[in-house]
Amino acid sequence: MSAYERVNTGPAIFQLGIPAFDGLEKLFARARSSNLLKAGSFSSLIYPDPRGEYEMRREIAGYLSISRNLHCLPEQVFITSGYSSGLGLALRVLGLDGKKVWMEEPGFFLTRKGLELARLNVIPIPVDAEGLNVDYGIEKAADAALAVLTPGQQAPLGSTLSLRRRLQLLEWAVSNDAWIIEDDYLSELQLEGRAAPALASLDEGKRVIHIGSFSKTVSPGLRLGFVVAPTELITAFSEVATTLAPAPSPVIQLATAQFMREGHYIRRVRRLKRLYVAQRDALCEQLRMHDAEWVKAGLAVLLRLPDGAPDVQIVREAMTFGMAPSPLSAWFATPSRSSSGLLLGVATASEPYLATSCHRLFEIIGRYCEPGVRGVT
Repeated sequence: MSAYERVNTGPAIFQLGIPAFDGLEKLFARARSSNLLKAGSFSSLIYPDPRGEYEMRREIAGYLSISRNLHCLPEQVFITSGYSSGLGLALRVLGLDGKKVWMEEPGFFLTRKGLELARLNVIPIPVDAEGLNVDYGIEKAADAALAVLTPGQQAPLGSTLSLRRRLQLLEWAVSNDAWIIEDDYLSELQLEGRAAPALASLDEGKRVIHIGSFSKTVSPGLRLGFVVAPTELITAFSEVATTLAPAPSPVIQLATAQFMREGHYIRRVRRLKRLYVAQRDALCEQLRMHDAEWVKAGLAVLLRLPDGAPDVQIVREAMTFGMAPSPLSAWFATPSRSSSGLLLGVATASEPYLATSCHRLFEIIGRYCEPGVRGVT
C-alpha cells in the first residue's frame, strides 16, 4: 500500500490520525463568516504574510508556553499546511542532502518517505520503553546530521522519551553540530497523566526544530500546522517560506486564532481526552473478552498478532467492512516476523460500534492465523 493510500483511506473505525469531529461547528462557522473577509481582518489587495498571520502565530506561541512549557516568540513560529509541509520546510532550510539522519524504528512511514525524498540516508534507531535508543544511534551513526523523532508519545508505540535520553540527545546534537526535528504530533493529547514538556523546552543550545499541527486536535481537513524555529534560523525559514512554502489561507488561520483566543480550543482538547479515555477503555474491555494480547499505545491500542501473521492482508480485508486499523509492520523500515500487529485507533472507535467491529475483526484474524495461538481466539 502506497503512502498516498495509507493517508487517504476512511474515515473508518479504528483509523489512526482522525479525531472526533464533535464540537467543530464554532470553528467552521467562523471560517465561513463574512466578518473575516471585511477590511481590517486582512487585506485581499496584498500578499498575506508568508510566515503566517501574526494573530495565529501569537496564539500558538502563547498556547505552547502553557501546554508544552515551550517559550518562544511569535517571530519563531511559521504556519504550514500540516505536518508534512512543516517537515518539508525544515528539510529545505537545513539542506542536508546526502547526510545521515536518525529515525525511530518503528516510525511514521510518511516521515521516512519524506526523508528519503530529501535524499537523506535514513538510519533506523530502535525504540524501547524509554523512547529512542540514543546509545544505539551514537554507536551506529554518531556523525548523523539530524535526528527526527516523536519524544512526547512515540509513534506508533506510545512511549515517552525519558529525561535521561532527552539530555543525552541534546548533548549529542550540540557536540556534533547536528539538528533535531521534534514531531509533536499529539500535542497534549496524553491519556495517561499530564503530557511531558516539549523536547524543545530543554534546548538551551537551540538545536531543536519543533513541528506541530491541528490534525489530531481539530481536523486534518484544516491542513494547518506550525514550525517553531531556533532563533538563528528565523531568517532562513522566512526566506524559504516566502519563496517555496508560504502559509495557507489567512481565512482559516484567523478563524483558528479566534477559536483559540476565546478558549474553545483548550476546552476541546480536554473534552477529547475524556472521550478518548472512555473509548479506549471500552475497546480494551472488548479485547479482554476475546482473550487478546494488547498494549496501550498513545491514541491507539496495539493488538499483538502471532509472529509472521499477515497484518497487511488482514487490514485490507478489514477495510471492506468499514474498519481501518494500521498494520504495525508498515511502520518498520525492515519488518521482521515479530513486527506483526494491528494498531487500533481509539479516536474513531465509537462505543456503539465496538462490539460488532471487534467480533468481525477477530473473525478476519482467525482466517489468517492458527486457532489457539496467543493473541487469537
